[in-house]
Amino acid sequence: MSKTRQDTETLLAGDIGGTKTNLALFKAGDDARQAVQVRTFQNDNYADFGLLLESFLAESSIQPDAVSIGVAGPVFDGAVELTNLDWHIDGRQLVGRFGFRGAWLLNDLQATARSVPLMEDDDLHELQAGKPTARGPVAVIAPGTGLGEGYLTWRGDEALAHAGEGGHADFAPRSPLQDELLAYLRKQFDHVSYERVCSGIGLPHIYNFLRVSKRGEEPYWLQAELENAEDATPVIVEAAMRAKGDAQLAQDAVELFIEVLAAEAGNLALKVGATGGVFVGGGIPPRIVSLLDGGSFVRHFNDKGRYRDYLARIPVQVMLNPEAALLGAAAYGLDALRNKTLDEGER
Repeated sequence: MSKTRQDTETLLAGDIGGTKTNLALFKAGDDARQAVQVRTFQNDNYADFGLLLESFLAESSIQPDAVSIGVAGPVFDGAVELTNLDWHIDGRQLVGRFGFRGAWLLNDLQATARSVPLMEDDDLHELQAGKPTARGPVAVIAPGTGLGEGYLTWRGDEALAHAGEGGHADFAPRSPLQDELLAYLRKQFDHVSYERVCSGIGLPHIYNFLRVSKRGEEPYWLQAELENAEDATPVIVEAAMRAKGDAQLAQDAVELFIEVLAAEAGNLALKVGATGGVFVGGGIPPRIVSLLDGGSFVRHFNDKGRYRDYLARIPVQVMLNPEAALLGAAAYGLDALRNKTLDEGER
């Protein structure tokens, strides 16, 4: 039996990354910034997403009508194997197990790209003003646990978000130092992608490369912190941001990270013709904004030979809102609830 979506219906939106999951409930008549309830979960506390979702629903008095989730991995036929997390999620199984009348899975960068029209001034930090083209394509690059890439196009006033897997494209060094980094990583991995360099899992590779190649001294306090850390990336980032004199190795690692990120952001801008702008999201950039502001990012972003002037016209913004992917997933699901009828089992 067909049911028209009413304002009383509810949507469960989610953002599943490699480390944590954000879930939020929305009424169909509200917008993606008006969550009824929001919770954050650490993924390593749950064997699979179904158990995590059971925990959320057990604490909620609201049974959602549908679910829309951004996931950190490629979605095929309504299902995903997460890239950096041993979880399999199938929209059909969610419908059958939890009684949803609809389930939509979208890549987390598709969700992040969908959030771009929802961004407000406080959600963004400008790195390059540029001269944007109205309704021009928009590129999104997001280093978090992994490296996500996506883009946004327009059909009239309708925003169309698209997923990509550019983070798994071949890493292309741009300097003798990066040549050596690639050779170092080739000894460890059959395929060296941008994600192996420019992400939460990549930054420790850069740091270790600089350390073992004797390009800096590792202070004892930093060595101790890294040995005791479950995740080296925040330790390296925090050491670099402190700007202590004996933390030069961490500062150099983050600087090399920025150079690679900027170059790949420029590559993505060229590939999708991102005249509407480039948005740098993910968990790491908001934590290193002052370093991104230093001029190195913009210089390496624009450094594309004859296309330097083309790239200089493209606005570049850091996405400061940590819930961008959740907002995008919510916007996608709310659009679906408002604009379509929902037959039982549709997904």
